Amino acid sequence: MKTHQIILLGILLLIINAGITLALINAFGGRPSAAHTMFSAPDVPCDSTGTSRQNAITRAVAEIEPAVVSVNVIKTQIVRGRISFGLFGFFDNFGPMQRQVQSLGSGVIYDPDGFILTNAHVVQGATEIKVVLSDNREFDAEILGLDAEHDIAVLRIRGNQLPFARLGDSDSIMVGEWSIALGNPYGYVMNDAKPTVSVGVISALGRNLELGNARYYNLIQTDTAINQGNSGGPLVNIHGEVIGINTMILSETGGNIGLGFAVPINIVKGIVEKI
Repeated sequence: MKTHQIILLGILLLIINAGITLALINAFGGRPSAAHTMFSAPDVPCDSTGTSRQNAITRAVAEIEPAVVSVNVIKTQIVRGRISFGLFGFFDNFGPMQRQVQSLGSGVIYDPDGFILTNAHVVQGATEIKVVLSDNREFDAEILGLDAEHDIAVLRIRGNQLPFARLGDSDSIMVGEWSIALGNPYGYVMNDAKPTVSVGVISALGRNLELGNARYYNLIQTDTAINQGNSGGPLVNIHGEVIGINTMILSETGGNIGLGFAVPINIVKGIVEKI
């Protein structure tokens, strides 16, 4: 090989080597060293603290939770009084008496103007209604109307910057899809305005029940835990939309055994329009 060819080949190799070196510097020069010192923070993946635990259920709960309320009710009941005569423990009725009874239910704000859905049996006969939001704001509520047949009532509170829920389409519900129930079971014991969350699935649709003289039609059945105090709270889908209003459970003990029922929200919409 001639001398000038060797020189040209050497120059060519130098140019190629310089190009490779520049490419490597551009590719890796801006990256931090993998080594850590005692003063440096470790490399933590961006989704390792919380975001990896977020899912459709947590997002739905975060959206609906502020709109779920406690409905504190005082009712006046008429009872017959009794009085004792002598030492023999003999009692006799002497006429009706009034007594104040306090009860608790749940509800959901569905309109920013303060309109609330709950159960008729929660507020029927109430002499005073207090609504407590999850941020501990408390309001006096009035009954705008109720439908005892479907166990639905509409309340109204007046306040500013009220949270509200989105109403879904109960005609599109599928058996087996996720369902989320929110409410305030045993709220007096817990003394906490934030709702309880329970998760299950839609067990059946179009359920008709006859309990004594009461008849319920076209109910949503769910195994989502519903307990005392959940009445009137929302049943929600995975998108955070209200698909039903929790109304009752079937249980010999009064506690949840996986047979909960809700009034479909499309039926509730029709009731609200009439009220």
